[in-house]
Amino acid sequence: MNVYLVGGAVRDSLLGRPVSERDWVVVGATVAEMTAQGYRQVGRDFPVFLHPETHDEYALARTERKTGPGHQGFEVHADPSVTLEEDLIRRDLTINAMAQSAEGELIDPFAGLADLESRLLRHVSDAFAEDPLRVFRVARFAAVLSNFEVAEETRVLMAGMAAAGALEELSAERVWAELVKAIAGDAPQRFIEVLSEIGALDPWLPEFHDKMPVAPASELKGAEAFAAFVSPLEEAEITSLTDRLKAPRSYQRLALWIARHRKVWPDWRQADPDALMAALGEVQAFKPDSGLDAAFAVASSLGAEGAADLIAAVRSVREAVRVEALQAEGLSGPALGQALTDARRDRLVLAQTDG
Repeated sequence: MNVYLVGGAVRDSLLGRPVSERDWVVVGATVAEMTAQGYRQVGRDFPVFLHPETHDEYALARTERKTGPGHQGFEVHADPSVTLEEDLIRRDLTINAMAQSAEGELIDPFAGLADLESRLLRHVSDAFAEDPLRVFRVARFAAVLSNFEVAEETRVLMAGMAAAGALEELSAERVWAELVKAIAGDAPQRFIEVLSEIGALDPWLPEFHDKMPVAPASELKGAEAFAAFVSPLEEAEITSLTDRLKAPRSYQRLALWIARHRKVWPDWRQADPDALMAALGEVQAFKPDSGLDAAFAVASSLGAEGAADLIAAVRSVREAVRVEALQAEGLSGPALGQALTDARRDRLVLAQTDG
């Protein structure tokens, strides 16, 4: 039984990048031997185990054979006879097909180190074409490793997969996961660039055929980063994209808010007060736990110079107009709600003219 560190941990260590998680391959072991040592099996389709102390993933060396469509359409063979090289050859890119022994020896049967040094994203074997998600994974690696280029032969293979309609068999959840990871990369626009160059924007990302995304500011994360990324799109395009990819509603709401009010927040002092109140109402701006901070973090990152002044004005309105004070005047129900709205609007109008 031999254990090897594999994949991203080896790659990132060689690149001097932070290693966020470690995956291991076990050669020469059985399921019974793993469980006897305290490992907990978590994979039903193939034997993957969690280490009893570190909770790292340990997978038995395995081979795969394509038997049907989708990411579940594989026949997996895992037993002590499967070699490390047989396990590594099924991986997507050469830079992800390296392993490291317990003694620190680098095992590199497919010249991954050379491609790492040449900054190339190259597929390991023709088995790459068996999983169409790898088209999106390569585009994602181009976004994360921004100084890497896709090898020409890999580009040709990916274009062929797209032209054959292979991407249509993917699930929305898997494509969304790759998009989110790409947006968190050093150059997220490269994700769209690579897919566009090989004709792979259809069927999942057609909205970017004639529009390029915006690279989010480094301080933006999650829904904020996504809203900045898709900010060149119109409302209808954002809706179709997020519905198709089954994006979380929080991501859709924030992105739509940015798109809908992009003409309001850059020059809010000249905006119609009712339109401004409506825009602020969508993110419940006057509530302490509102989405205002997130919305204007995105707005500011996109160059809305007035965003910082507007958020300060809203916070001032929050402090000046208190529901408790209106309740003390005997107001309640609809009358209280209207008085609250009117008072906030009046204070906001004052803030518009104070600048």
